[in-house]
Amino acid sequence: MKLENNVLEIEGMSCDHCKARVEKALSELNGVSNVEVSLEDATATIQFDASKVSLAQLADAVSEAGYEVV
Repeated sequence: MKLENNVLEIEGMSCDHCKARVEKALSELNGVSNVEVSLEDATATIQFDASKVSLAQLADAVSEAGYEVV
């Protein structure tokens, strides 16, 4: 298992509820081991197993939560 780190820039987060929603959406994906969302930087730093989850799946989870990956 090779863990990768990636930072996604996210548009539309404006409060702690938004931050928690993005964290929850990403954390629920199989293969994601750690998520840190920064409201100030509008980013999500994700540690994940690339053999189990793709960048596209990460972006889709953010979109499904109601936010946009830029």
